[in-house]
Amino acid sequence: AGLMTLLELKRLNVPLDRDVIFLVESGEEGSSGPGIDFMTRQHADVLQSEFCLAEGGNVARTGGKVSYASVQTTEKMPRTIELVATGPSGHASRPLQGNAVVHLAAAVAAAGKWRTPIRLNETTRAFFTKMADVSPPDAAARYRALLDPTSPAGRAADDYLAEHEPNYASMLRTSISPTIINGGYRVNVIPSEAQATLDVRWLPDEDQQQFLAELRRVINDPAVLVRFSADTGNVRPSVPPSQLQSEAFKVIQSAAARNYDGVAIPMMATGATDMAFVRAKGPQCYGIGPASDVEDGPKGFGAHSDQERILEAELHRFVKFSYEIVYDLARRN
Repeated sequence: AGLMTLLELKRLNVPLDRDVIFLVESGEEGSSGPGIDFMTRQHADVLQSEFCLAEGGNVARTGGKVSYASVQTTEKMPRTIELVATGPSGHASRPLQGNAVVHLAAAVAAAGKWRTPIRLNETTRAFFTKMADVSPPDAAARYRALLDPTSPAGRAADDYLAEHEPNYASMLRTSISPTIINGGYRVNVIPSEAQATLDVRWLPDEDQQQFLAELRRVINDPAVLVRFSADTGNVRPSVPPSQLQSEAFKVIQSAAARNYDGVAIPMMATGATDMAFVRAKGPQCYGIGPASDVEDGPKGFGAHSDQERILEAELHRFVKFSYEIVYDLARRN
């Protein structure tokens, strides 16, 4: 969509009063080092812009009809935490009370069950407020209840989201997902060490050292070491959210109304994007994306699933949406 926008501006010879920069770089899913981190450290002059458009938002369809367009104005920060359990090794025919695998299993369960505190920020408060305006009555009541998360209704709404709308539940707090477990090498050998990896997504203003200390308290097992991963290749800077009253956000709202007949809602992405690095250099960044069916996730067609997909017709509409945003921001009046 970005490339097509650039090509169309050139083909149509659109007169511009802003530069339009098209940046393609590698590494977003693996390590940001060779991609956006390199660009912001070594070629920051290329990124001297007022606004930035990238991934991170989406247009939600329910039953084939657009419900709203989300615009990413801030995002959670990924950081890996490791759990390392140690204990005596031995023959598996003689069970040992200090079995490292057993200790690790209990630690992973404790981390996975920990419901970290809810903390709303400007973006998430605006998100749930506006979602209440465009949702059916029962959902609207839940979203409004989240604005007072310590109330009984707020806690009930949180419980509902955890089971039925995990993406929204993750917007409320720093989240933990155990993703990798390693331990043992033979069926009849009790290993002396077992390790688990936790994918932690921080709220932008989270005190990471304090959070690590609290996780140690929750696990409460001296046989389990709780530490940050030594791999810092995908650590992103924590930066303030982009403005909701900027010219760019207003243009996106207008384009969403024209192309999707829907309202644009600011959103904090639970996943990470390379916009964090660009925001740290000053540009106001906004994440947009094509329409997808809300029903796709439970069917296994959502992001990072085995059969992830983008609807072809919606890809075409997204190209037009993207072009109109850039055209309205950059053309000479």
